Amino acid sequence: MAEDQPTPEQARAEAARGGVHVLSIPTPFLVGRVNCYLIDDDPLTLVDTGPNSGKALDELEQALARHGRTVEDLELIVLTHQHLDHIGLVDVLVRRSGADVAALDRLTGYLGDYHAAAELDDEFAVALMHRHGIPADVVQALRAVSSAFRGWGSGATLTRPLADGSQLRLRDRTLDVLHRPGHSPSDTVFWDAERELLIAGDHLIKHISSNPLVARPLPLPGETAPDPAIDRPQALRTYMASLAQTRELPARIVLAGHGDPVTDHVGLIDERAGMTERRARKIHGLLAERPLTAYELAQRMWGNVAVTQAFLTLSEVLGHLDLLCLDGRVRELDDDGVAHFAAQ
Repeated sequence: MAEDQPTPEQARAEAARGGVHVLSIPTPFLVGRVNCYLIDDDPLTLVDTGPNSGKALDELEQALARHGRTVEDLELIVLTHQHLDHIGLVDVLVRRSGADVAALDRLTGYLGDYHAAAELDDEFAVALMHRHGIPADVVQALRAVSSAFRGWGSGATLTRPLADGSQLRLRDRTLDVLHRPGHSPSDTVFWDAERELLIAGDHLIKHISSNPLVARPLPLPGETAPDPAIDRPQALRTYMASLAQTRELPARIVLAGHGDPVTDHVGLIDERAGMTERRARKIHGLLAERPLTAYELAQRMWGNVAVTQAFLTLSEVLGHLDLLCLDGRVRELDDDGVAHFAAQ
């Protein structure tokens, strides 16, 4: 680590001196604990909430108490993106505190009718899985799991919709609102230029790559959503473009949605780009043998994990196939409604 780069402990202490405190909240997911951030400012602000569970709420209350605060003191809740571990407690917290809710404007409808949005997400995922060769029984099982998981999330009225490129002004700081889609369609990062600090949600995580999940597009209010059957979202391409933008920020500290702060975002982004190219080459090599579906590729790369984590691994493979198709190294073939991919 370069001498001018703080250690993770120093980064957390530096952020705290600037009024931003990490609150580590448990989740039931493999990713482990989620980082919420208490911004000691006016209004008193919480960034992300943790999942909708009694354990998460209990530990959030304990964490707030360590800073002399209660749920009822919260005045603004800011959401970085739509995933369950980041929005789950928003309904409970708003009902108890009366706080405003700020998030990307594209989340207005999603948060306003969370259960309907989750159902549309599942319908999108089912169609995508059928298209790319996942067996019907696996699709059915995954849909059942997804339905059961909905209870970890919740919605709320978005009282402060934020446009990409706008600013969120608190008494002691101004945060630039930057839409950085890829990991999800709604990923939003908040840039404090004065402190050279980025609150990044899951856009960039130190110890794991932020999986670009192929997800249903989120149109702005009044926009018509693209037909994913015709124009499937290319999550990895979108994510790489977002990372390229983040790479240009002169960030000293990146506060991530999970794990330690990132103190060398340029190096980490470059490392992730190298990993992406290596995986694309591996997939191209597998396709040199014969055309395969994305699901077959996932099985060859991860074995049984491609069944238990079918949608995650499918998204991973499709992202790299998109890059290979763009470069002319792979072409997509249609076989009675099921996509196969062939090396060129």
